[in-house]
Amino acid sequence: MFRTLISSKTLADNIDNPDWIIVDCRYDLADPAVGRQAYHSGHIPGAVFADIHDDLSGPPETDRGRHPLPAAEQLQSLFSRLGINNDSQVIVYDNNGGAFAGRLWWLLRYMDHSTVALLDGGWPAWIATGGTSTRGRQHNSPGHFTGTARHDWLVTVSDIPAGPVLIDSRDAARYRGDEEPVDKVAGHIPGALNRPWKTNLDEQGYFKPAAQLHDEFQQLLQGQEPASAVFYCGSGVTACHNLLAAVHAGLSMPRLYAGSWSDWCSDPSRPVARGNSPGTL
Repeated sequence: MFRTLISSKTLADNIDNPDWIIVDCRYDLADPAVGRQAYHSGHIPGAVFADIHDDLSGPPETDRGRHPLPAAEQLQSLFSRLGINNDSQVIVYDNNGGAFAGRLWWLLRYMDHSTVALLDGGWPAWIATGGTSTRGRQHNSPGHFTGTARHDWLVTVSDIPAGPVLIDSRDAARYRGDEEPVDKVAGHIPGALNRPWKTNLDEQGYFKPAAQLHDEFQQLLQGQEPASAVFYCGSGVTACHNLLAAVHAGLSMPRLYAGSWSDWCSDPSRPVARGNSPGTL
C-alpha cells in the first residue's frame, strides 16, 4: 500500500483497480473556478474531483482562517461521497507540485486513513509519461468511511506558540512581509522559522529523495522531535505539503496550525514579525 508518494507508472499499472480511488485537487487561488474547469477538460481516468474551497474546507470549527478545517462528520460524509472506504487506496493529485492535493492527503491522514498517496509530479508528470486522460465528470459509488479525527495533530490559535519549533510554509517574500497578495496583513508569527513548501521539490517538480528531505528537516528542527513541531502557511493548505514531505522522509507527523496566517492576522492585537527570524535557513 502507498502512504506518501506514488509514481505515474505505478498508478498507470493499477488504473483499473476497483479498490483505488483517484481524486483530482487542481485549484488556483487567483481564480477558484480554474481547477474544476481543468478537471472537466481532461483528467486521469476514473478520477473524481474535490475542490479546496467547496469540499476540503468547512464551517469554522477550530479556526477562522480562509480555508477552515472541516468537522470530522463533514469529512466522513465527503470521503464517503468520493467513494472512499476504510480500506481504499487513495491517490491524490494536482498540477502545482502537490500544493493543493497535499491538503487532502493530510485530511485523510488526520481522519486516521493511512493508505493515501500523492502522485509525484502530479498532472504534468502523468501527461509527460504518456498517461491517458478523459473528459467530463466522474462519479464513484458511495463508500462507507468511518475514520476518526486525530485531534492531537492540531493546534489552535490559543496554543501558539505550541512547541519548540514553529515553521511558516509560505514563500520567503510573504514570510518576511515584503509582499502579501492574499491576506490583509504582511509578515509572520513572531519566532517562526521559514521553510517554503516548494523547498521539498526538485527543479522538475518532483519530490526530492527521502534521504535528502530527512537531512533538511533534521537541520530545520534543530534536534527537536518532529511531532512537537508546528507548521502553518496562509490558510492551512500548503503547510500540509511540508507535513507530507516530513513523513515521506521517515519522520513522525508534525502538527498543523490549520487557521494559519489568515487566522492569526485577523486579530489586530496579535503581534506580527517581519524580516527573517534567527535560525531561518
